[in-house]
Amino acid sequence: MIKRGDPARPETGPINIGPRAIRPMHADHHWLNSIWYEAPREDPAWPEVYVYTDAISYEAGETVIFRGSTTADAWSLIIDRDGLHPTIVHRAAHLPGRFTPMPKDAYKAGCNWPEVHAWRIPEGTPSGFYRVASSCERRDGSRFVQHHFFVVRPTGGTRRERLLMLLPTATWSAYNDWGGANHYFGIDGSTEDRFSPVLTLQRPWTRGAVWLPEGAPRVALGASPPPLAAPRYPQKEWAYSTGFGYYYCAWGWAQFDRHFARWAEGEGYAFDMITQTDLHFRPEIISDYACIVIVGHDEYWTREMRETIDRYVEQGGRLARFGANFMWQIRLEEAGARQICYKHLAATEDPIRNSDPGRLTTLWEDPAVNWPGATTVGVNGFGGVYASWGGFGPRGARGFTVYRPEHWIFDKTDLHYGDIFGAQAAIFGYEVDGLDYTFRHGLPFPTGADGAPEAVQILFMTPAMNAEVEHYGEGFRYYLRDSDLRLFAGLVEGSTDPDTLTKRFPGSGMLVQMSSGKGEVITAGTCEWVMGLKLNDFYTQQITRNVLDRFIAS
Repeated sequence: MIKRGDPARPETGPINIGPRAIRPMHADHHWLNSIWYEAPREDPAWPEVYVYTDAISYEAGETVIFRGSTTADAWSLIIDRDGLHPTIVHRAAHLPGRFTPMPKDAYKAGCNWPEVHAWRIPEGTPSGFYRVASSCERRDGSRFVQHHFFVVRPTGGTRRERLLMLLPTATWSAYNDWGGANHYFGIDGSTEDRFSPVLTLQRPWTRGAVWLPEGAPRVALGASPPPLAAPRYPQKEWAYSTGFGYYYCAWGWAQFDRHFARWAEGEGYAFDMITQTDLHFRPEIISDYACIVIVGHDEYWTREMRETIDRYVEQGGRLARFGANFMWQIRLEEAGARQICYKHLAATEDPIRNSDPGRLTTLWEDPAVNWPGATTVGVNGFGGVYASWGGFGPRGARGFTVYRPEHWIFDKTDLHYGDIFGAQAAIFGYEVDGLDYTFRHGLPFPTGADGAPEAVQILFMTPAMNAEVEHYGEGFRYYLRDSDLRLFAGLVEGSTDPDTLTKRFPGSGMLVQMSSGKGEVITAGTCEWVMGLKLNDFYTQQITRNVLDRFIAS
């Protein structure tokens, strides 16, 4: 007997189960050379439904327009405000089905689907993350479920307290492969095998960005592998076996930001929420907040976003960044619906390469841009990058080593010089930010050679690396190897000769404190800091409280 699950929570019960398909398996066929992206089946025999919203954020009182396509006769939609206690705010059942094909270039041009539903956000609705679950029934008793989201941003009438959570939605866009491509791989270009430098918000989100089942593997390994063991990538193996996005584990609300939001609510912190699109186009929105907090994977920014945050801090604001991987400059167009990042092709393909090289969509450390992230967040992306997974320090510390325990950030922690914390929760990984540093009398100091301001102080840190160390054991297959090291070194150093690669191989992840003008920045340069909050690591939680309490009261 197939159980249909809870109609109010369509994620329960059997979902997204498709027809069986038999295909050949070759000896060199595995998840690494069989990259997949999400796209609709468009087969009426296997009904499905996909929707997206006409914007990424709204104010209370505005109307959310849902655009979609379904091969079902009828479908349903549920919206809840996600968090510690998800609350349903809107339901719509038995909506009439309407099918519209997905354009081949939907990933960059948009789906251009018709309006299928609308909902006016009630006046006074609090700011937050609103999760959309669309679903339809299938003849075999299972349910097809698709998730989307929008953010309700604060207004003068709904603003709460002094803490503002900034969602790194530009990074989410960069990894979203729905429809055929993202900023990493895809079907773009004349050969239909390239990443897309141009992406749109006018499409759904890949499965795994908004919702994940409990226990979905993370990139960072929770335990050290045995000696001589072949490298494992549990997150890819799980995604390959369950049909989630190829990069589900690298980005998104479900993997990172939700854990902080739930913890903060449980701790009694009241906060509002905005997207990076809001930061770019509505910079005035942040001025009334004492502290802005960012968590998780925070990789892509526009120049305007950085300028806004720099002004905010210089004028007395506090930035608490419990996240990492500050790497790429992007541009936003079409009121934020269109995101541009040419990455390693920027010098030859970015249309503004000659007219406005300072806005080239490449690494911040690229000499053409020459604006290291450390001047804004205290650390650099290329100062990391990887740790605690695959061949990237698989037997590393997984936590941080304390160097300046007298700092206020360690109040009530009982941590001492040389202590390691966060290892059991694996808070160090999978991507981290760091600086070029040196040791004097047992303490780390930035050298400043990478653009780090003199005001930066390193409080704790751990080694990281830019390439996988290969042991060439039996049956070994590696994921990234030294591909990113060569890419980054080529952009920043202009060379990939052996000496340059050797120099750029080591990296670090660190928590730094930096004063700027009247304000202050704390960056804990690791994507996985949120795991210390979710898994109740005493030290990670107390340090987070210390930062938030001090910054909110500033």
